Amino acid sequence: MKYLKLLLLMLISTTIYAAPGNGPYTPDKPNENISSSMSTIETRIRQAAVRVTVPFSGGHGSGSYIKYKDVHLVFTAQHVSDGPLGVSYLVTYKQESHIGTLIYSDPINDIAILYLATPFRAVDPIKFNPLEDVASVGTNIVYSGYPSTHKLMSFTGRVAGYENGPGIGKHIILQTYGWFGCSGSMIYTLKGQQIGVLYGVDVEYYPSTQVQENMIWVVPINKVKIDKALGDFCRGHLGKRPKACK
Repeated sequence: MKYLKLLLLMLISTTIYAAPGNGPYTPDKPNENISSSMSTIETRIRQAAVRVTVPFSGGHGSGSYIKYKDVHLVFTAQHVSDGPLGVSYLVTYKQESHIGTLIYSDPINDIAILYLATPFRAVDPIKFNPLEDVASVGTNIVYSGYPSTHKLMSFTGRVAGYENGPGIGKHIILQTYGWFGCSGSMIYTLKGQQIGVLYGVDVEYYPSTQVQENMIWVVPINKVKIDKALGDFCRGHLGKRPKACK
């Protein structure tokens, strides 16, 4: 019962977002003061974290900019991009925005994939390099996302354990931080492998409702079979066939 109630508290923020103009521009390169204690991989993970804005409502979630062979994708949570296949979402990193088209949607495991026809110019995607097995308890993790009205934030933590949901199998519980707007963030190992997609925060209902923002639910990335996930996209793709479809 607790798990079912958890699904009602998805981490999608409803802050208002104004889309940039349509005129041509040259995006600024990322310019942040990042401590030397942050590894190169952690920095790349941070720079690949994008904001996914929901059409019309102005709500947003987070996502990760990932390259699989020759296609540029954004992995996010399905409840962030819960429209039918083909719907467009605004994908933003700082001052640069592109349209992402929904090409894969898994409402049971809460994972979705957007296709970017135009790659980002200011930042590079992370190579798709998923863990084959569910991350072990104690695995150190890192992720970046956009909680609530805040700008981009980076967090660390570790795998605390697992829970089994009805019909979905083993999901990961992290000891880290999460809040509304972080849904869709990709969780990574310190070596840069994808662990899974953040989709929920734990909630206690007795004696009163309490959001446990340091207990975060993640669907393992091995729930996604990438060639199958790209099936509809590949079958409907016009023009030169991408290597990802071969």
